[in-house]
Amino acid sequence: MLDWPILSTVTFLPLVGVLLILLTSGKEENSARNARWVALWTTLFTFIVSLFIWLNFDNSLATFQFVEKEPWLSGGINYHMGVDGISMLFVILTTFLMPLCILASWESIGTRVREFMIAFLIMEALMIGVFCALDMVLFYLFFEAGLIPMFLIIGIWGGPQRVYASFKFFLYTLVGSVLMLAAMIVMYNVAGTTDIPTLIAFDFDVDLQYWLWLAFFASFAVKVPMWPVHTWLPDAHVQAPTAGSVILAGVLLKMGAYGFLRFSIPMFPNGSEFFMPLVFGLSAIAIIYTSLVALVQKDMKKLIAYSSVAHMGFITIGIFTFTEQGLEGGILQMISHGIVSGALFLCVGVVYDRIHSREIARYGGLVHRMPRYAVIFMVFTMATIGLPGTSGFVGEFLILVGAYQVSTTVAFFATIGVILGAAYSLWLYRRVVFGELVKDDLKNIMDVGKREMIIFMPLVLVALWIGIYPAPFLDVMHASVTNLIEQHELALEATKTIVNATK
Repeated sequence: MLDWPILSTVTFLPLVGVLLILLTSGKEENSARNARWVALWTTLFTFIVSLFIWLNFDNSLATFQFVEKEPWLSGGINYHMGVDGISMLFVILTTFLMPLCILASWESIGTRVREFMIAFLIMEALMIGVFCALDMVLFYLFFEAGLIPMFLIIGIWGGPQRVYASFKFFLYTLVGSVLMLAAMIVMYNVAGTTDIPTLIAFDFDVDLQYWLWLAFFASFAVKVPMWPVHTWLPDAHVQAPTAGSVILAGVLLKMGAYGFLRFSIPMFPNGSEFFMPLVFGLSAIAIIYTSLVALVQKDMKKLIAYSSVAHMGFITIGIFTFTEQGLEGGILQMISHGIVSGALFLCVGVVYDRIHSREIARYGGLVHRMPRYAVIFMVFTMATIGLPGTSGFVGEFLILVGAYQVSTTVAFFATIGVILGAAYSLWLYRRVVFGELVKDDLKNIMDVGKREMIIFMPLVLVALWIGIYPAPFLDVMHASVTNLIEQHELALEATKTIVNATK
């Protein structure tokens, strides 16, 4: 089975669903129903294939596995695919969330259903490609092409300000990526290859590393997003349809942090070490500032969007501690945030589908009419504030342990963020769920139905699984994280040796 191109299969399988949807015809109502079912079964089968990859993944190896390499373009540019313990988890996260997004859009998307499902399936293929690509050109192709379906999802099926939000999202991310493309061209001219494993082993000049690191940082910081280039995210989340917000928070934001792990740290170790205080500073500002902004929000989606910026600040702190606890905590927190933030946007979508409002003041007392919803919402509220026993606790705890080893000041500001996170999350929950049920249109609101329970139950189970028994997730990444740290320290030691020898 190792000779079977399984990564190409899981990457491009969603495009088979696209082809099947394009082949369906008939009345608009029948065509829409067929598109929904084709998209659902395609994403489910893709998830099953990704589970097969995970089950056959060797946790003891730090090298790339299931490698596929074929000549592609001239100049030694190859179609090169593979996964290690870091990227493996993001492939699973992507394929896990996609069927839930299709189900979440089952009734809320009523216009251009075929086009919506096609856009989602194309985006799934591109997102998986980002995490499997082992060639810079291939990575860049997947990384940038993923903007197009999300641009269309926000711009066509979004809210009243959807065009503004979609263009802001597209322009912010595109401008940063242009600098990354320029850096890739420089790297190709210097190293003579676009092969990612080869570039990781290549010794770039220290001064060049600083410039290359900044160029990649321009792209990844926008994608995360880090303060102060985060302003596109609240607009995109508020205007995007529910499924769009889920996949934006669940997967697309993780591509920036994944870029740090795949490019910035292993390829530019001296640059990463030099700019570590910059990352810590921006991350600390993001945690405190966006948490305070979240406290004064009136829109549920915007509050959760600002909380995502704060949580991603935790993640970048963990990654740049260059410690085992910090890196593993950062990666696990990315998985947890993908699950929890996606679920919170789905919780907003449940009440929005019924009342067509996201204003926090519009609700109150929902526990009296929606007890199942109140329990589900509570689970993910507790997870987002890092309650022990939930996925949010494990990642945040490891990040704080790693941060404390490097800087007590950074750990202090991150801890303040935990407190502020509890404040705005519990405030939101109290305003929406508790209190008296006084608004007339809420007195007849229906609790979550069968389809919505099918969506939420897997998310609840995974959030509790990671919180109670995170070992299966930590074991997958451990060898790759340990190898990343060792290579980083060896590169720094080699540079120090060269500097001392020249004195």
